[in-house]
Order: sequence, then C-alpha cells, then structure tokens
Amino acid sequence: MRLKVLRVLSLLGVLVLTPAACADPGASGPRDTIKLGAWIPLSGPGAAAGVPQKVGGEVYFKMLNDKGGINGHKVEWIAKDNAYDTQQTIQAARELIGQDKVVAIVNANGTAQTEASFPFVLNQSKIPILNTYGGAVNWYTPPRPLLYGVQTLYEDQATALAAWAVQNGAKKLLVVHSDPAAFVNVAKQVGPAASKTDPAATADLLAVKFQSTDYSPIVSQVRERKPDAVITILTAPEAAAYLKEAKLQGLAVPAYGYAPDAQAATLTLAGDAAEGYNAVSWFKVPTDPTPEMQEYRDAMKKYAPDQPVDFSTLIGFAFAKAFAEIVKTIDGPITSESIVQAYRNTKGVETGIMPQLTFSDQQHLGATQVQRVTVRNGQWTSVGGFFTPPPRG
Repeated sequence: MRLKVLRVLSLLGVLVLTPAACADPGASGPRDTIKLGAWIPLSGPGAAAGVPQKVGGEVYFKMLNDKGGINGHKVEWIAKDNAYDTQQTIQAARELIGQDKVVAIVNANGTAQTEASFPFVLNQSKIPILNTYGGAVNWYTPPRPLLYGVQTLYEDQATALAAWAVQNGAKKLLVVHSDPAAFVNVAKQVGPAASKTDPAATADLLAVKFQSTDYSPIVSQVRERKPDAVITILTAPEAAAYLKEAKLQGLAVPAYGYAPDAQAATLTLAGDAAEGYNAVSWFKVPTDPTPEMQEYRDAMKKYAPDQPVDFSTLIGFAFAKAFAEIVKTIDGPITSESIVQAYRNTKGVETGIMPQLTFSDQQHLGATQVQRVTVRNGQWTSVGGFFTPPPRG
C-alpha cells in the first residue's frame, strides 16, 4: 500500500512540474518581471550625459511600475557602467545576458560602444537592442535584425543644422568637431546639405582632439577662417568650452549644435556664454505645457527631485517610455521575440515627447524628425515644431 501511495505522489509531482518545465523560459507571466539591460557611461568622458540619462530611465520605470507596469508585469531595468569604453561595454553585455538574463537591451548609450556589442548580443545571443542613445546610418541601412531605434540620426541632424544656418543667411560655415570617426562622419554631412540649400554656401571642417578642454587655440583658428556660422559636433562639455572661449575672445559668430549639445550640461558649464546658442533636439523642450511633458516633470519631482528637469534626463525618460508604449501592444507572453514583433508592427505610436514612431520590416528607425531649439534667458526654448531634415548626400 505504501509503495502505491509513493507512486501516486511521484506521478502527481511529474504532472505538476511538467507545465513549468515546458514553459518558454523567456516568457513573462502575470507575476513575472520583465528584465531589461543597458550600458551607460556613469564614469569617464561620457558621464555628463550618461548619469542623467540613467536617472531619467529609472524615473520612468519607477513611475511605470507604480502604475502596474506593462500589461501587469513590473520592469527591472539594469543599467551598468560602460565608462564610454568598448571593452567595458562588451563585458557589461555578457553580464546582462549571461547572469541577469535580460530579454532586451533598452536605452543604452554610445555609438561605437554599442556597435562593438553587435556580434555577441545580436548575432550570438539573439537579444534585441532597442532605443539606443547613439547610432549611425549603417545600423539601419540595410535594416539589421533585432536592432531598432527611435533617435533621429546624427547625420540627419547635421543636414538640419546646415539648412538652418544657411536659411539664416550664412554662406560660409565652419564645422568644429571632435576627431573620432563617429563625429567626423556627422560633420561631413554639413557641406552637401549647405550647398543644396544654397549653391553659394560652403562648409569647412576643423577637427578637435576628443576631450579637449583648452579651446583658446581652436577659437583663434575659427577667428582666422572668418565663418558666418559655426556648427559644433562635440560633446556637451566641449561645446560649452567652445562657447565660453568664443565669448572670452569676443567672437560673435552664431553657433549651432546637434542634439547631444542640447542639454543642461551645456548651459551649466557655459553660463551666459550659451545665450543665443542654437541646436536641434529629439524632443519637445522640458518646459512644454502639454500633459505628457507635465507627466515627465511630475515624475522627476516625485522620484528624483534633486535632478535636472531638462533634455539630459528627458533622454532616458523618453526612450524608456517609447519602449513601454510599444511593448504594451503585445497580447501574450513578453519575450525577446514578441518584443521584436511588437516593434516591427508599430505604426504611429505617440509618446507626446518625441516625434511619432513608425517601424516596418524595412524601416527599423522609428523617428526621422527633429525640433529646433535655442537658448533664451538661460533656458532651452523651442523654435517651431518637429520637422524632417533635408536628405543626406
């Protein structure tokens, strides 16, 4: 009798365990947590942008979890420091996928750094990389499986800046840019875009060693070249250093920067030298009165009251929100595969913060518009609404 009872209990154990054993290990059930990963420079040369980006992402996911998460699933977003270094990025990727078991990389930071992770993350591990702060034309042309972005390309921002400066009357542009290849490739887009806007317009390049802090000789060279406008393709601290030195030397040439320069660090570091500085942005200005931007400001006040309410934290918040709005469309288990399918099927998703997002099999970059902004009375102010930059080449 005792032997029969043990056999029955054993059989019941198998019946109970079998469904769990057969379940998809990447799926998220009603009580499961969606694990996401990111690498962000929290130290090193990119920390000025990376630290507030992380804060913004954390604020959004805290707010989201307090509201019930995504379709009832709470989100755990694990952001590791990559120090803006390719090797540390690869190490972070291995930890996030091998140890933390994330289903997607969301809201990471760094163009060259993220691209270095592609062989392991996209090709070997089959984990999607989504909404990266960074990117290049070759990421999306042709589209790569498992790679989707919501950030209008830097190259397209350069064409927008060139057209804006020329439309404002500039004929001779000078592009002051950092010397790594990622910056050079963006800077090279200015000339063709300027001449397309006005055949008489030209653009020259002036390379600056990455992480330079002494801009005295650079501004002297700018003065010698006598441009009508300067376009900065620099990190925010470097753009601020240029603006301060230009003011110190009395160089009154209009300056335009790409989206990474439109953040609090530029204003803080440049002070009143930033007044009148123009840039393009991926987002509405943080002071925009719409309900979606009010939600951002309220969330920052609640979850990170000591952090800036500006573009630097808005980046992390907006990219996290874009992910959540897309994944909310999933009907069923939330896995790496279902997340990718949700992105592929996304048409006209509105965040109220950035341009409308649309993807397809052939379009893995969901946003292609930017907004002009300028510094007035010490804060970023919008100049019109979102628009599509002129085509490249």
